[in-house]
Amino acid sequence: MRVAIAQINSTVGDFKSNAKKITEYIQRAQEHRCDLVVFPELSLFGYWAADLLERTSVVEEQLKYIKQIQKIIPKEIAVLFGAVTKTSAKTGRLFQNSALFMQKGRKPLVFHKELLPTYDIFDEYRHFEFGDMSKNILSFRGKKILITICEDIWAWPNPNSKYRVNPLLKLKGKKIDLVVNLSASPFSLSKFERRKKVVLKTAQFFKAPVIYTNLVGGQDEIIFDGGSFAMDKNGKMLAHSIHFDEDLNVVDLKLKEGGHRQKTSSRQLLLKQALVFGLREFIEKNGFKKVHLGLSGGIDSAVVACLAVDAIGAGRVTGVALPSEFNAPESLQLAQTLAKNLGITFKEVSIQPAYETLKTSLNSVLGPMEFSTVHENLQARLRGVILMAFSNFQNSLLLTTGNKSEYATGYSTLYGDMCGGLAPIADLVKRQVYELAELYNQEHELIPKKIITRAPSAELRPNQKDQDTLPPYDELDVIVEKLVENFGSAKTKNEKWVLNRMYTSEFKRWQAPPILRVSEHSFGRGRRFPITNKARS
Repeated sequence: MRVAIAQINSTVGDFKSNAKKITEYIQRAQEHRCDLVVFPELSLFGYWAADLLERTSVVEEQLKYIKQIQKIIPKEIAVLFGAVTKTSAKTGRLFQNSALFMQKGRKPLVFHKELLPTYDIFDEYRHFEFGDMSKNILSFRGKKILITICEDIWAWPNPNSKYRVNPLLKLKGKKIDLVVNLSASPFSLSKFERRKKVVLKTAQFFKAPVIYTNLVGGQDEIIFDGGSFAMDKNGKMLAHSIHFDEDLNVVDLKLKEGGHRQKTSSRQLLLKQALVFGLREFIEKNGFKKVHLGLSGGIDSAVVACLAVDAIGAGRVTGVALPSEFNAPESLQLAQTLAKNLGITFKEVSIQPAYETLKTSLNSVLGPMEFSTVHENLQARLRGVILMAFSNFQNSLLLTTGNKSEYATGYSTLYGDMCGGLAPIADLVKRQVYELAELYNQEHELIPKKIITRAPSAELRPNQKDQDTLPPYDELDVIVEKLVENFGSAKTKNEKWVLNRMYTSEFKRWQAPPILRVSEHSFGRGRRFPITNKARS
């Protein structure tokens, strides 16, 4: 059997374009003389649909395109793709996450997802009805094919398993010739290795090859990296698709061979590719032609500027310097040099006149005030006002430049440096930001070296340094990874300090822009901590 792995980039709710893409890939698979072409999970609807599924009219529209796809299927090939279908169950849930198997002139066969993830960014049980794995065996070309959808193969016993029951165990002893998994598995730096492990366990359990077809594309905070693959029953890779791009890969199960795309050489390069891809997807799918950011002469804004240029090109990126009396002269010079190196547009708008006016107005109402956090935040919010005005003026997306270590401790200003439409590096601890800067400077000094070596500072008061307020970043990063990503306990003095800051600043993160997710547990939609709580242990 020759199987085409159709790794496509679907857009949520764009059923016309998604269906067109599916039909184009069916045609390409037919040209490669394939017997079967497999698409990712919810490839017709797009993932993740979330509460869009509450609008029944939207799902009804998607169902029309299922019928259109059925009409154009060539005689020589079978098609398996993911879509939302209606359920007949009387449970209050109207829909199911399904895989549709189609052949010319035959009634479609529908298979449903059994494990509905409800953790982190996932909330499938909110809308979908459970399937039954025992009903997901398909007979095709004399072979028994087990149809699974994403989470269905993730219940093998491990310390992090969310499930008591593995639905695959229902099929113990059943003859299975091939397992197919339609996935929409979000990217993280460690995710690909974890996918290989669960696929290997599945292949060994059934003593059968597994074809794993993963979605590629960006959806809000989520990055789907593709990286689809086929594995034989012993764990040998038969085919491996590209990451961060669409791909049609053909695997011949009889000859045990398929296409092998080049793999990324390092974690830093993989992280860079993911962020660039996620940025581009967010910008393009939301219809923005331009982006801009505050260019401070610091490491965070420098890296965000580099990522933006990689994502959409220098001609569509603007850096805005917003100096005040507390900015060192070299900050402006470094920002100018970086902008020149990148070839982006550079603007300078001093906030000093507006800052003086606001101070005078406040003093007239509140009385003379000594310099305090009030004045620091006035400056940060004035910068936010100007950057948002630039958004309105040029219909440009403002990129926020805060990192995860800052966000964890609340070291950021609401309506100030947290203003923006997307936070590209807010799931990176400071160490990772420096690593990306060094990666960008591998061939030549793109980011001025002084930006990398100078002490980080918000420059909101005289001689300010981040480490006046925060633990050293090398220690803080480890604490943030422990508390946020690994759910660890706070034991040391600094760990308890960070945990307390994290609890008390939760209200800020509720109002933060979308954050590109690259870790196993990021701030953003998947993190559901209450603002009001007294948990301080």
